[in-house]
Amino acid sequence: MNTSMMSFALLVVALFGAACEATILYEERFDATWADRWLHSSWKKSEGTAAEFTLSAGQFHGADEEADKGIQTGPDSKFFALYTDMGKTIDNTGKDLVLQYSVKHEQNLDCGGGYIKLIPASSAADMESFGGETPYSIMFGPDICGQTKKVHVILNYNGENHLIKTDIKAKSDSLTHVYTLVIKPDNTYAVYIDLEEVAKGSLEEDWDMLLPKTIKDPKASKPEEWDERPKIDDPEVSKPDGYDDIPPTIADPEATMPEDWDEEEDGTWEAPTIPNPEFKGEWRQPQIENPEYKGMWVAPDIENPEYVSDPNLYVFPESKFLGFELWQVKTGTIFDNIMVGDSFDDAKAFAESTWGAMKEAEKDAYEKDKEEKAAASKAAAAAAGEGEGEDEGDDMDDEYDDMAAMGGMGGGAHDEL
Repeated sequence: MNTSMMSFALLVVALFGAACEATILYEERFDATWADRWLHSSWKKSEGTAAEFTLSAGQFHGADEEADKGIQTGPDSKFFALYTDMGKTIDNTGKDLVLQYSVKHEQNLDCGGGYIKLIPASSAADMESFGGETPYSIMFGPDICGQTKKVHVILNYNGENHLIKTDIKAKSDSLTHVYTLVIKPDNTYAVYIDLEEVAKGSLEEDWDMLLPKTIKDPKASKPEEWDERPKIDDPEVSKPDGYDDIPPTIADPEATMPEDWDEEEDGTWEAPTIPNPEFKGEWRQPQIENPEYKGMWVAPDIENPEYVSDPNLYVFPESKFLGFELWQVKTGTIFDNIMVGDSFDDAKAFAESTWGAMKEAEKDAYEKDKEEKAAASKAAAAAAGEGEGEDEGDDMDDEYDDMAAMGGMGGGAHDEL
C-alpha cells in the first residue's frame, strides 16, 4: 500500500471511530442561568396548588456551595411542574440510552415523588401546560410515601405506560444520591444508585409491553381420571356400632332432689343434665393421604399465536424534553446534575466529577448540622425547664405574700417562726 492510500485509510478509520464515540447528549448542572433554560408549566396554577423550584444548595452541602446548587421544591403540599427543551431530538436507535440525575431529600421526605421524565417531541404542543397527563417516554426515579420507597421505571410503548415488575428500593435518607438508568440495544436494562448496580434484566420480561410468548391452551380440559384430592376417607375404618346412640347430655349422677321438693305440688323431679363425657360429636371418617393425588390440574402452555416480538423495545426515537412533574407533602428536595447520553462510562465520569467530588464533604456537613440541631434542641429544652421552675417559685412567693397580707394562716405561722 502506498503512502497516500495508507493516509486515506487511516483518515476513514479515524472518522468512523469519531462517529462511533460515546457522547454526552445533554447535561445540566443548574447554575445561576438555569431559569433561562427551564420553564415552569402552567399546570395547577389556576387552582392555586402549584409552586416553583428555586436554586439552592440546601441546609448542608459540600465545600463549593455554588457547584452544589440545584433546583429545590417548596413550599409544602404543592404540585411542581418544570421542563426544558434539550435543544435536539435524540434517537437512541442502535445505541445505549443513559438517563442520570441526582436527588437529595434533605427534608426527610415523608410522601412525594422525586422522578424525572424524558419526553418526546410529539408532546411539544402540550409542554406549556406540562403535567401529569402529558405523554412521556420514560419516567424514572424515586417515589416515597410512608413505608413505600420505590424506584419507578415506567416505559411508554405504543401509547401506553408500563410499570417495571421488579421492586427496586429507593434511598430515603437526607443525602444526595445519583440515579442512573441504562437501556441497551439488546433490549436489556440496568439501574444504578450511586453508581452501584441495583437491578438489571430484560425489557421484555420485566415489563408487560408485549403479549406473552405462551398462553394456557384454551382447548385443553382436565382428564376425567385426574384426582385433585390430596386426602381421602380411610376405607379401612368404619363407624363403631352404637356410636349414634350415645346422647350428647346425661342426667347429673351427683344431683339430688331438694329436700323441700314436693312432687305432688312441684311435679316429678328430674335431675339436671350435664355434657356426656362419652359423647364425641358427629362421627367423621378419618382421612389418609390419597395415593392417586396428582395435584391441581393446570392447562398446558402453548405458543401464543398473537405474540409478536419487537427487537426495538429499547428505542425512543424522538426524545426532546426533560421534565419534573411532582407532588410533595414535605418539600425541600434538590435535583441536580442531569445527564442524557449513550455511555454508562460517560455517566459514571460525570457523576464522579459532580456528586463524587462533594459527597464526603456533604456527609460531614450533614453530621455537623444534625449535631448542632440536637444541641440547640437540648439547650432549648433545658432553658424551658429552668423557666418553668422559676415561674413556679414566683407563683408560690406571690401566694405566700397574699396570704400574709390577709393575716391568714400563712402569716400566723410565719410570725411564730
